[in-house]
Amino acid sequence: MILTVTLNTALDLTYGVPELVPHASHRVSEMSERPGGKGLNVARVLSALGHRTVVTGFAGGATGAVLRELLADLSPQEPTDPGTGSPDTPHAPEPGTAPSATAPTPAPAPVTDALVTVAGNTRRTIAVVDRATGDTTQLNEPGPLVTADEWAALLGRYEELLAGADAVALCGSLPPGIHVGAYAELVRSARTAGVPVLLDTSGEPLRRGIAARPDLIKPNADELAQLTGSREPMRATRDARRRGAHGVIASLGPDGMLAVTPDGIWQAAPPARVPGNPTGAGDSAVAGLLSGLVEGLSWPDRLRRAVALSTATVLSPTAGDFDRAAYEELLPRVGIEEHAPAAR
Repeated sequence: MILTVTLNTALDLTYGVPELVPHASHRVSEMSERPGGKGLNVARVLSALGHRTVVTGFAGGATGAVLRELLADLSPQEPTDPGTGSPDTPHAPEPGTAPSATAPTPAPAPVTDALVTVAGNTRRTIAVVDRATGDTTQLNEPGPLVTADEWAALLGRYEELLAGADAVALCGSLPPGIHVGAYAELVRSARTAGVPVLLDTSGEPLRRGIAARPDLIKPNADELAQLTGSREPMRATRDARRRGAHGVIASLGPDGMLAVTPDGIWQAAPPARVPGNPTGAGDSAVAGLLSGLVEGLSWPDRLRRAVALSTATVLSPTAGDFDRAAYEELLPRVGIEEHAPAAR
């Protein structure tokens, strides 16, 4: 089981308009809503890849109720063997079963709701997609005020869930009321439990969290520059690793990903730049990295999967989903370049 933590969940609303014109009224031509926040996006992709996933974090109010209803719809109804009561739908390969990054995508797996209820109302995020250009304008609400008792309840739930987790992803922004060192606290708990932990956040929560020595961080270019002061990808990624992360996977947008790890340095790039909506592409990359870790893939194959998923998410007509056919077509075509380690 893979655990994802989304402290600031959201109800994601996507509006499509023929053309976005400032200071004008718009008639929405397409609309969708889905459970959101980075960790829930990761869970949705992990489910599609066949990995059983548990999501925790906070949800509350009328918006939170809608989010949880939509989250329940994500879990497939699996057939069971009447003799054992166990699912007979194939899922992702278990560690040690000679996995392949280019194997066919398995059937979707369940997503389990382990969210903690709060008194405040879950936030909404609104993505307005300009169909004429493909550009997206994002509006993000701040989230509910979380009390000390609600945070304590989350910590208790998290400790219980870690006992059954193969890996954990800590994702996204912090809601009001949560202290800036929250992710550092969660990283330390995962490390104590011996569970590999990936941290995907930004700003001061990332700076504090990286000092707790997560196994992986996945900043984008802007987050990496904010953390290190450098916009040169290799220099900034190495600097981030020196600050405490065991491995740093930098998202470089259409240029792919750069990985600086204890096992080596690699850069992965899609075969071509693609137009589309990048919302959720980084979350799909996190799902690729985590699923590859749990399946025991090599670093080049993990990166190949992450880049293919990220690119297929940009190509999807719905923000935060990935185009399965595009993913399977792109996967063997992602380019991998190995870099020599820095001279000592």
